[in-house]
Amino acid sequence: MNQQPQFLPDISRRTLLKLFGVGIPLSVLGYSRFTKPQPTIHQQDSLDLPLHLTQSKTAVVVGGGLAGLASAYELSQRGFAVTLLERSPQLGGKIASWPIQVGEDQFQMEHGFHGFFPQYYNLKSLVSELGIQQNFVDLKLYSVVFRENVYQPEVFRPSRSAFPWNIVDLAISSPNRLRWGINLTHPKHWQVFQAITGFHPQKSYQQLDHLSVQDWVAEDFPQGLYDLYFLPFAKSSLNAPDVMSAAELMQFFHFYFFGNPEGLAFNGTKQDMGTSLVQPIAQSILNRGGKIVTDATVSQIDCQDNQIRSLNYQVGEAGNNVPFWVQQNPLFAAQVPAKSNQYYGAGDRMFAVTKDGETAISLTCTHQGCTVQPQANGEFHCPCHGAVFNAQGEVMKGPAQRDLAKFKVAQQQDDQVQLVGITTPRTTAASETLEADYYIFAADVPGIQQLFSRVSGNICPELTTQVQSLALADPFAVCRFWFDRDFDWQHSNFASLSGYRLTDSITLYHRIQDQFIEWAQRTGGSVVELHAYCYKEKEFPTQEALLATFEQELYEIVPTLRDAQLLHRELVNQKNFSGYPPNSYADRPSTSTPMSNLLFAGDWVKMPFPCGLMERAVSSGLLAANEILYREGLQRRAIFSVNPQGILQI
Repeated sequence: MNQQPQFLPDISRRTLLKLFGVGIPLSVLGYSRFTKPQPTIHQQDSLDLPLHLTQSKTAVVVGGGLAGLASAYELSQRGFAVTLLERSPQLGGKIASWPIQVGEDQFQMEHGFHGFFPQYYNLKSLVSELGIQQNFVDLKLYSVVFRENVYQPEVFRPSRSAFPWNIVDLAISSPNRLRWGINLTHPKHWQVFQAITGFHPQKSYQQLDHLSVQDWVAEDFPQGLYDLYFLPFAKSSLNAPDVMSAAELMQFFHFYFFGNPEGLAFNGTKQDMGTSLVQPIAQSILNRGGKIVTDATVSQIDCQDNQIRSLNYQVGEAGNNVPFWVQQNPLFAAQVPAKSNQYYGAGDRMFAVTKDGETAISLTCTHQGCTVQPQANGEFHCPCHGAVFNAQGEVMKGPAQRDLAKFKVAQQQDDQVQLVGITTPRTTAASETLEADYYIFAADVPGIQQLFSRVSGNICPELTTQVQSLALADPFAVCRFWFDRDFDWQHSNFASLSGYRLTDSITLYHRIQDQFIEWAQRTGGSVVELHAYCYKEKEFPTQEALLATFEQELYEIVPTLRDAQLLHRELVNQKNFSGYPPNSYADRPSTSTPMSNLLFAGDWVKMPFPCGLMERAVSSGLLAANEILYREGLQRRAIFSVNPQGILQI
């Protein structure tokens, strides 16, 4: 076994730098211990161009998540007539909020806790322009806690310096520094250190994109470094190490740590994400004359002469009339007792095709969207709140009030079926055709792929192939619990967890968001959320399995809650986060497309600078807006990032 370097609490910074092999004069590095590096500006116009349109121009943005909201916001501020279409009833995408009932109280539920890191420069600029800084709360510090105390908890705080000083500070403050296992006299360990501290936007992908993180670390990798930092932070990207490109992880590490002079402490929202961030952006779009349509399903996209001529959408229940394809899910089928049905879809969009093969029943509970579980007697039971449906999807027991949605099987090909909604005489809907100068597709991966399935006319086949090749990450799940009592907790109010089968983080909402703080003060209770970033479906094929494991692990994480009364729980389970598998970077779509008036935005778009998660979505939306501004001769928005390259790049 390789001899590990010995880090002592009183070791000098000069000695630490030597041990790490960073024997480069600080003047060459260009970083000062006392002067924090400034953000890098991307696409800064040198000319003084107009800010606003002088003639009428229109833009349609499809997708109301952060990417679409950012695009619509910027274009609406510049004088464009913007129409924003969102398929869901609420805006926000992965940061959407919706009301839930807990006893006599109503709360806003989300897709899980979201942290606003200080290097989210573009998201912060929107917050500043909207004047909503007061909607955020500083969480002071960020902990990584390890199961069964395999390692001591790691604690991250705000920083004022970048590489190499952030490494020095981490080595000094880490209680696990003697267990990192890195020896820079070992060639493999030096290669690892150089890769993570020397990210280059082109070279890193050329050298590492063909490898998964799991394959990259399989041979002679410092075990402590992997356990303490690589595994927790890789999973926080919502991509599992076995299916994530090693180059993508280098980009992630560079943005969040090695190229980041701000540190890893972050802000949370004082209220839910919808109230704190989504609604202010949407209101600004409306104030500028924009139009926002929710519950809208794009039914047809007409393309001619290498551009989009028009787009048709429907609102309301008629959206079910638009055919869509879903893949068979044999993992789900293997775990359920009712064998007469075939099961399709994933996450919170599951369907049971009846044995006659002609109809399908949605397994999405009409109460609050949980996936109902098939029973041996043919019934469907909701694991979240107890609703019961018969074999035909009709409500037998509340709290659900509406039957499960029904669909007709239009086509069947191999392991997928095409479904179309079965309408009733009560169905009402609106339909409209839009013609615009520009179109921005900002849906998530399943959404963008469905949009391309509804294109008629001529379209670039290479672009279609790129879109259909986009990958999805493993599903994520969030479970929020309400208890009748509080508990002692010595770590940060949001903490990453490592070593559990399912759980990757814990959030104490009753110490962060005002709505839960007020409830806890009034009742003496607590609100705790566990998040699984990227679990394997074969291990947890049903929501019932997720709920049981979350509850079991919560009682291990907080043993005192075993004696508390569980008042309520909410489960969110989806499979729509972007995947970054090996060999995907080269063919990933960019902002601009071969179609003259179509642009892309979303966290799945190839980005020209380091970014991640919410900042990646916002930045992609602003890039799409900037491209339109450039074509119209307007001043582009300054877009910021950390230094795009690592110091030790070769």
